[in-house]
Amino acid sequence: MDKAKQRLSKFMAAAGVASRRACETFIFEGKVAVNGETVLLPQTMVDEQDQISYNGNLIGDKQNKVYYILNKPVGYICSAKRFKDTKLILDLFEGVNERLFTVGRLDQDTAGLLLVTNDGHFANRVIHPSANIHKEYLIKTSLEITPEHLSAISSGTLVEKTFVRPLRVTKVRRGTLKITIAEGKKREIRLLMESAKLPVLELTRIRIGGLHLGTLALGEWREMTPREQCLIFE
Repeated sequence: MDKAKQRLSKFMAAAGVASRRACETFIFEGKVAVNGETVLLPQTMVDEQDQISYNGNLIGDKQNKVYYILNKPVGYICSAKRFKDTKLILDLFEGVNERLFTVGRLDQDTAGLLLVTNDGHFANRVIHPSANIHKEYLIKTSLEITPEHLSAISSGTLVEKTFVRPLRVTKVRRGTLKITIAEGKKREIRLLMESAKLPVLELTRIRIGGLHLGTLALGEWREMTPREQCLIFE
């Protein structure tokens, strides 16, 4: 087999169409064609000599790659599809011409550090479990945090039928704590707080790997530096 060939979904992600998982969905939905023929298998092997289109638009690997840090506000969703009056993360990037997508997700009620790019290869590196990238969250609750609360959170809980434990739990002040997790499953932080019977008032992601949110204001974004891209994996 030609070593230059790769799976269609991987090729599309590297070209910046979307994450690999999203590209697989597009293929299953019949939105992708190779050399004019609709294909339904993400594992179809392609290379740069093939003409690949998504929704009738030709794609390739010559796209300018962009990388942004966003301080996500509450109320926005990490999706490319709008439902009724929902606010999309991409609404914040007015004036950016590249087809962007978020690297992983933060739920609608969670704020903080979010990566946005058009580089599918980079996104897959960040979200793949093998990268073992730690994520840190700042949580505010209405109760005074006790040693018993910290012990309950540290003991872990079930998330999506899998038992998980946080890597680190630290009290910051009376009603504020930090929790560091590894891979990060859906609603993991909220379920850990629930296991300790602590209501969540505010939930903010403040770090991904070695990259910190810093002083970026809510709703603001900026380009990442090459050094910051490396910090994620440190």
